[in-house]
Amino acid sequence: MWSNISSAPFLLTGFPALEEAHHWISIPFFAVYVCILLGNGTLLCLIKDDQSLHEPMYYFLAMLAGTDIVVTLTTMPTVMGVLWLNHREISHVGCFLQAYFIHSLSVVESGNLLAMAYDRFIAIRNPLRYASILTNTQVIKLGVGIFLRGFVSIMPVIMRLFSFSYCHSHVLSHAFCLHQEVMKLACADITFNRIYPVILVFLTVFLDSLIILFSYMLILKTVMGIASGEERAKALNTCISHVSCVLIFYVTVIGLSFIQRFGRNVPEVVHMVMSYVYFLFPPLMNPIIYSIKTKQIQCGLVRLFSKHRFGSKPHI
Repeated sequence: MWSNISSAPFLLTGFPALEEAHHWISIPFFAVYVCILLGNGTLLCLIKDDQSLHEPMYYFLAMLAGTDIVVTLTTMPTVMGVLWLNHREISHVGCFLQAYFIHSLSVVESGNLLAMAYDRFIAIRNPLRYASILTNTQVIKLGVGIFLRGFVSIMPVIMRLFSFSYCHSHVLSHAFCLHQEVMKLACADITFNRIYPVILVFLTVFLDSLIILFSYMLILKTVMGIASGEERAKALNTCISHVSCVLIFYVTVIGLSFIQRFGRNVPEVVHMVMSYVYFLFPPLMNPIIYSIKTKQIQCGLVRLFSKHRFGSKPHI
């Protein structure tokens, strides 16, 4: 069919041996897809419209919600295409770009969680200077730096994918493209593509998680020094949502990285489940956590829905 096997498109497997059940499997996937878009979209609208949420903490939360929406829009169309339409082919360019956005946005999300930890650190350790340290200009600079770090750092390994020949199997064991899966199909020396991501994960995701852990140790030390028990509880309560999102993100990322690097004897189904958890679970849970645990978000949601409810009634 293809005269040059290197130019043949990649084939996405979906769920091997469960092809007959793809339409049923698509139901929970589509439900999660819609929930992610609605949940994070609502957060973005709320933060944009509610003046009381125009603070650094919620600007970073808006960045987190926007990142989750983009990574979901990047991955889910091919997943639903396989499950609904049995559309398995994806071009090299399309596959590489999808992998680029997935991995770049993972680094962006890690950086964003680090920025949110910095926000909580300043708010609790140095509350009197909070407004002067985290100005709107500073937030913009941090945001630009976070996105630049994510999208620039992933570029070297993705650019190398374009130069490889692919003369082995073109079958990818997912319904979306990941760099680790694509590079295994290359008929070339992939030493750089094996080593660079390990170094990058250490310098970004792993290092970010260590800095976040250290910042919360300092935060906890400060909170324990507060005389009033009520004030201690109030200070810690502002961190619960962020800590929950941090745990969900880093546990899934580290778990997936560990399985991909060292789980050669792990069943393929575990690889697949961890991959889907990696890009679906954090975006699904982040808006839920902040809606449940953050009083300002709860009040903002009440005002938002009350505004639309009463605003839609005709005037008498």
